[in-house]
Amino acid sequence: MISVQAWSDAHLLWDFQQMHHEPRPCSVGVGLGSHDLGVADVTADLYRRGMMPLIVFTGATSRTTRERMPRGEAEHYRERALELGVPADAVLVEPNARNTGENIRFSRSLLAERGVDVSSVLLVSKPYEERRAHATARKLWPEVEFVSASAPMTLAEYVDSIQDTRLVLDMLVGAQQRLLIYPEQGFMIRQEIPESVAAAYDRLCGEGFTSRLVPTS
Repeated sequence: MISVQAWSDAHLLWDFQQMHHEPRPCSVGVGLGSHDLGVADVTADLYRRGMMPLIVFTGATSRTTRERMPRGEAEHYRERALELGVPADAVLVEPNARNTGENIRFSRSLLAERGVDVSSVLLVSKPYEERRAHATARKLWPEVEFVSASAPMTLAEYVDSIQDTRLVLDMLVGAQQRLLIYPEQGFMIRQEIPESVAAAYDRLCGEGFTSRLVPTS
């Protein structure tokens, strides 16, 4: 049973981890691979709305996607986008990235190899990965403007789609930890963390929502 306090704290993290950008036309869209095919759905919708002329789907497989996406996250995303009406020549696949930093670096290299001029990127991710992805992208590709996007869902709607409340809260806590520790390691830009968000993170850790934390020692 999830306590009222934990649910309230999770809402604080959910809201903070989104960038609250308004989608606008960009040079290219980059869909970050994960277990969530909804990222491909959002990217395809943005393409149909004229937000970008070209899409890069990036991602290999991970322990959470190996069985569900055996051909790789990026390839499954591409297949989904084609089902939704995106033309094949508007989609590039980057099949090797295994973390957010590689998503950005490998997508950048692929676009450079193809001679695509990039001044802005519509960066599409899971809702709770927006801030982490944005901070990583700004560190690794600083000359480009990034606009973040994800499925417009409430926390309750996302939990309902995953059907595992504890897992979602664990993922929120894991994403927040990375925002705290990765700037020190040079993986992303540093951001100010509101005291209320930091306190919510500490309380959730104290309640045991820690399965997605990375070791720090």
